[in-house]
Amino acid sequence: MKDRETDCGPGLMGAPPRNRKQLLVKSFWIVIWFFYLAGPVGNLVEGDMSPAHEVLGWSGLLTFVVLYFTLVFRRMAHRPTPDRVARTVVVSITALAIVLSLVLGPNWLVLFTFVGVAVGVTEPLRVSRWTIPALTVLLLLIGSRYPDVRAYLFGYAIPCLLAGFSMTGVQYLIRTTQELRAAREEVARLAANEERLRLARDLHDLLGHSLSLITLKSELAGRMLPGTPEAAAQQVADIERVSRQALVDVREAVTGYRRPRLAVELAGVRAALRTAAIRADIDPALEQEHRGLTAEGEGALAWALREAVTNVVRHSGADRCEVLLTEEWEADERRYLCLSVIDDGAGPPRGGGHDGNGLSGLRERLALADGRLETGTARSGGFALRAYVPLGAPPLTGTAAHGTDHSPVPDHSPSGA
Repeated sequence: MKDRETDCGPGLMGAPPRNRKQLLVKSFWIVIWFFYLAGPVGNLVEGDMSPAHEVLGWSGLLTFVVLYFTLVFRRMAHRPTPDRVARTVVVSITALAIVLSLVLGPNWLVLFTFVGVAVGVTEPLRVSRWTIPALTVLLLLIGSRYPDVRAYLFGYAIPCLLAGFSMTGVQYLIRTTQELRAAREEVARLAANEERLRLARDLHDLLGHSLSLITLKSELAGRMLPGTPEAAAQQVADIERVSRQALVDVREAVTGYRRPRLAVELAGVRAALRTAAIRADIDPALEQEHRGLTAEGEGALAWALREAVTNVVRHSGADRCEVLLTEEWEADERRYLCLSVIDDGAGPPRGGGHDGNGLSGLRERLALADGRLETGTARSGGFALRAYVPLGAPPLTGTAAHGTDHSPVPDHSPSGA
């Protein structure tokens, strides 16, 4: 598909020409203004002037055109001229317009239109808003010296005023277009960074659990190998199965198709805890359907379950892990589904307060599902993690929240259902 920026259209405004076609189009809109010079050129071609006036006219006109053309073309090509040089050029062509109009006649008053354009192109609004009217007044004063043009003097003044302010507006549009183009590039860059962060978070969540399980089973296979080769072979077979599943998960995550489910993650959780010799107390509610739980909410809870159990296996040193799923009401009358993972291990790290990559990514996932994450010390002294996601529909009959409050974070937990 052809890029819009290579076409000659509004998208080209504020951008330097990238090819010959764009250069020709931009040049055409500059050169077309030189038809206003038909009056001065015709005055010179008629031959009614003295030789001195002809020399002054031709030299002055060529100098005016070269200075004006250079100033405007450099601006068009985005080769900024220093402010001091640009103002010197504007003052020079203004002086030429005054001298040529006073000496050679009223046909040369059209040069003030080009001066107005140059002011609108090079000067900011705070300067051009009084400079352009001043040029128009100067044109009227010089033109009033010629009785034969007083009747249509405004035919010179109005183009000078309108052309100057029109170019001021065009410069404002160009600056706005450049800012919008820069903002669009910034948005695209931020979107790419967000996508990279999402991919990194997905890969961490996927591979952290699988690699931890592979490591545990490898250690078990190494200990079993001398005495019980059959059991070691079973562990190696499990390693192969887990690694294959991890490969499938990574491929699906990269293509954006994978959405984890609680029931699916639950099987991996049981296997991981069993391999690590940690007794698992799994709430039967994890295997039930919950009305009002969105796909995004279930995916966030599934990631929370995987991350929490991975941390229990890798860092807690626990003998028991309890996984609960409860429906809870909060003070704002919103109903939440709460996943609690509680162990009796070493508890949170001392001097903590800083989440690792896994918990940080998990907080982001839950926030995207309008949920939240709470962590802290469990009543048994171990580590407790609670993940909340909102429920949208009224609870089903018989699926009320558990009456026992299993709050792992007593200071911050919401009221029980």
